[in-house]
Amino acid sequence: MAKTNSRQIQPFSGTEKAFGEALREIRTGKDISQEQLGLQADFDRTYISLIERGIQSPTVRTVVKLAAVLQTRPSVIIRRMERILAAEGGKSAKPGKETPRARK
Repeated sequence: MAKTNSRQIQPFSGTEKAFGEALREIRTGKDISQEQLGLQADFDRTYISLIERGIQSPTVRTVVKLAAVLQTRPSVIIRRMERILAAEGGKSAKPGKETPRARK
């Protein structure tokens, strides 16, 4: 049988990648390792790595928890993510152009 490649695909751009870059910039700016951030936020270091590489999308609750450990507001991480996306050429939805929700 042929051996399958177990490497994960790394996203080149997009929202998840931009969020991960923003998180990494803030974390390294505060001289905190992935291990330290994971321990203080009660996550595994590998989960932090997956977020920073854009492979995992954190929940809102996770973003709030990570921001608290980094002693910053969640909005600071999101704004940095938006700047990264804008620098990439705006590969995310434009503000105010949300998809309509089904009404009940």
